[in-house]
Amino acid sequence: MKNKPFQIAIDGPAASGKSTVGKLLADELGYLFFDTGLMYRIATYAVIQNKAEDSDVDTIAALTRSLDIQLQNDAVRQETIVLLNGKDISEQLHTPEIDAHVSIVAAIPAVREVLTDQQRKISAGGNIVVVGRDIGTVVLPDADLKIYLSASAEKRAERRFQENIKKGIESVYAEILNAIHQRDQLDSTRAVAPLKPADDAVIIDTDELNPQQVVAKILQSIHN
Repeated sequence: MKNKPFQIAIDGPAASGKSTVGKLLADELGYLFFDTGLMYRIATYAVIQNKAEDSDVDTIAALTRSLDIQLQNDAVRQETIVLLNGKDISEQLHTPEIDAHVSIVAAIPAVREVLTDQQRKISAGGNIVVVGRDIGTVVLPDADLKIYLSASAEKRAERRFQENIKKGIESVYAEILNAIHQRDQLDSTRAVAPLKPADDAVIIDTDELNPQQVVAKILQSIHN
């Protein structure tokens, strides 16, 4: 790829390193970084706050359509600040409760339709690294470069456990591992936009690689 890609799509299962790698890559290229998973977490947060049942599809769809979502890059913390109706809820989007419900909410076709449309509009300007679970297959099927990060469930559970420790979130490794297995099952078998590599994706196993090494592999794909 002689020229820098207009859009870079990075997909993969929970805790495969998508966000960390995406941020580093975007910084290296001078691109915008967009974690679409945050949008599904915001919708899940709204569902929980409104005490909606996971099975109440119509209510969840209506809630998603009504969300006023704003994403802002925090250059100091190198994080994405999430505003819902003007309120910063960034620190509330990675709790075990959100983890337990987000795949259920994300599997609702009406929710995916609303958020996929928003994701495409945000990505339309190009020079952007977009991470998620269906970016290369559904959101941006024409992206110039598609990456799929894979890793064992055990490695991903350990990463999430360590992240929670750093954030002061109490958690149990066995419970995280079980949740990841459940989420993998839900994400890969849902009827709409199931998790899978795009046919033309570059697949990178991250089990034995640190984020910098993964970025180096992606940059190699760009420059080849």
